[in-house]
Amino acid sequence: MEIALVVLAGLALAALLYAAFTHRRRSREEREEAARLRIEWERRELRSAERERRLDEEQRRLHNCAVDAAEIQAVLARQREELRAEAAMAEAERRLALERVAGLSGAQARAEIVHAAEEQAKREAVRTVREIERRARAEGEARAREIVATAVQRVAAQQTAESVVTTVRLPGDEMKGRIIGREGRNIRSFESVTGVSLVIDDTPASVLLSCFDPVRREVGRLTLEALVADGRIQPLRIEEEYERSLAAVERQCERAAEDALAEIGVGEMHPELLRLLGRLRYRTSYGQNVLGHLVESAHIAGMMAAELRVDPALVKRCTLLHDVGKAVTHEVEGSHALIGAELARRYGEADEVVHAIEAHHNEVDPQTVEAVLTQAADACSGGRPGARRESLELYARRLERLEQIARRHEGVHKVFAMQAGREVRVMVLPEAVDDLQAQVIARDVAKQVEEELTYPGQIRITVIRESRATEFAR
Repeated sequence: MEIALVVLAGLALAALLYAAFTHRRRSREEREEAARLRIEWERRELRSAERERRLDEEQRRLHNCAVDAAEIQAVLARQREELRAEAAMAEAERRLALERVAGLSGAQARAEIVHAAEEQAKREAVRTVREIERRARAEGEARAREIVATAVQRVAAQQTAESVVTTVRLPGDEMKGRIIGREGRNIRSFESVTGVSLVIDDTPASVLLSCFDPVRREVGRLTLEALVADGRIQPLRIEEEYERSLAAVERQCERAAEDALAEIGVGEMHPELLRLLGRLRYRTSYGQNVLGHLVESAHIAGMMAAELRVDPALVKRCTLLHDVGKAVTHEVEGSHALIGAELARRYGEADEVVHAIEAHHNEVDPQTVEAVLTQAADACSGGRPGARRESLELYARRLERLEQIARRHEGVHKVFAMQAGREVRVMVLPEAVDDLQAQVIARDVAKQVEEELTYPGQIRITVIRESRATEFAR
């Protein structure tokens, strides 16, 4: 028992000694850590103080630089004002010297400088435009020629003589008296019913029907031929045959319009618009049948649209209807393009079709590809060789107008309209016009011709500047 107590007391003492040792070691470590942290904190304070000192020095340096920059700016501003004043004085002295030397005032000198600048700018513009045109022509001319040539090559159309009279053959001269009737009642009845003038002259076995409305003239022709074939000519028979002939012509017009739609491949159309389109079968323009012109133009436009990857059906519809206004131009005042656009709008055609119709003669600026292709196809059909004829008076007037437009320009010596008005050659004075001015004259003349004249196809403007030197050897 005593031994056990001694052992326990020894263990307790050992534990106390170990705890005291551990506490002293931990206290020593804490004191060392505290000393290390104190040294680290003092080192950081020294670095912070050093950084603050450098910042203060940098701020003082920046302040000094700002003061120096303000002084420099002030000096520069004074020097700038002085230089401006000296430049103004030098400019005034130079202007006075130039005015004394040139004998011009300041306004006149400015005008001369502006004119020279304009001339230089125009020359530069012409040179730039010429280069752009050369590149565009090199890239696009072959493609455009191929498209148009392919379209025109695949279309063939006949030419129709333009006329306002129709000749009706008679079996004999005795039929003229029966047509006139007792005291002229038959001829008066015929003219009042049909609206066509009947001309009976000394021409053997024939009479003439005269009317500016081709449909009405065709109805009169059929009526008169039926009366002559029947032999019974009297006012009541005239009215009966007129109604029958009118219905026949209406059926022919509808059939012609339906045939045109089937040939082109255009879908359904309003019946009234179809009737107006068929009436163009009897209408001619410069010797070209209008309905045939529309069909031909639609073929050309469809081919060009296919080459350009545009919807051919829509372009064909635009082109087929672009002259529909000509069917009522003798009844309604105004341009056939605007009249046709109003008709198309009234009978439910799409906006693209309406715009192409109203823009095909530039009454409205073309804004769509369909309108441009309609214009191009119309020009191709109307401008191809043999497509149209024009009266001698209009031909001479157009040639004279072409020469007048070219003569307006300064430096022009002579003007010649050639190749039936397809080309205008302008001879200029070489001492008054240089090469660039010749190009400017050609461009201005072409622009004025486009704005002031109406013509099929295109007109070439050629400006010729020639210098000759002649000496004699003796």
